[in-house]
Amino acid sequence: MSRNTIRRLLNRAGGGIEAQADTGEGWRASEQLAWQSPFRQDFELARYAGMPDGAAVLPVCPGSFRDFMLFEKHVIDASRGMARRFMPQVYEEAVAFERENGESFPQFRPNSLWYRQPIYYMSNALTIIPSGAPVHAPAYTTALDFELELGAVLARPLLNASPEEAAAAIGALVVINDFSARDVQLAEMQSGFGPQRSKHFVSSMSSTAVTGPDLEADLDRRTASVTIDGELVAETGTEGMRYSLGEAIAHCSQGEQLFPGELFSTGTLPGGSGMELGRWLAPGQTLRLEIDGIGVVEHLIGGEE
Repeated sequence: MSRNTIRRLLNRAGGGIEAQADTGEGWRASEQLAWQSPFRQDFELARYAGMPDGAAVLPVCPGSFRDFMLFEKHVIDASRGMARRFMPQVYEEAVAFERENGESFPQFRPNSLWYRQPIYYMSNALTIIPSGAPVHAPAYTTALDFELELGAVLARPLLNASPEEAAAAIGALVVINDFSARDVQLAEMQSGFGPQRSKHFVSSMSSTAVTGPDLEADLDRRTASVTIDGELVAETGTEGMRYSLGEAIAHCSQGEQLFPGELFSTGTLPGGSGMELGRWLAPGQTLRLEIDGIGVVEHLIGGEE
């Protein structure tokens, strides 16, 4: 069985949302897979108000969204970027330490728990939008950022699964963009409760998903890129995950029932956020995030909403 690409298109005139698949011979109508959406179609249609018929909507409308932090390099470089913008004195001390010692500033490294088990937070599955939809920064932030991630959707239920069982239960892969309000995030993280309004206002997903057997087989060898206004600003990839997606999902399943249609994301690929690159989003810019062989997320950034 080969890998396929799936998508869903708005077709209000025809009664709702049309599922399609491309097996290598072009797009054709297909049956919607049971785990592509746990929601009633009228609920989904309300989410896409303002989008025209024929527009690509979410290829998978997930029932939940867990976002991991699997890349140590991202954690270190993003922490350095956060300090550079919001804590300049700490940044200067960190740069001096790193220059003198030839190693990362200790406060920039992940928490000790990160080295013992996969860690994640629950994001907002109901505010995920498809690639192509316009994005507006909420009025409470002046530091809108993007985060390029790889997402996996379960096709089968899991409970107390092994990493191998969890990997085999992955039904689709997508590109995820975890938009972030960094100036709000700093205070929320220091609260001890983790991200809230800094993350929950919007995330986005590629308009296509990849399905088929053995989806996790080469996930540590995918190349990826970030482009802003046509300028390539970062080339990155999926190498260097502390835990595989199978290991991460299996961890979540210990003592907790997981269901088809739940979304799990790797967290940001190294160099896949503006905070690491010093490239903050501004109104009028076009953002494009791509993972080779998986998909593309692209948005025009509007003013505050």
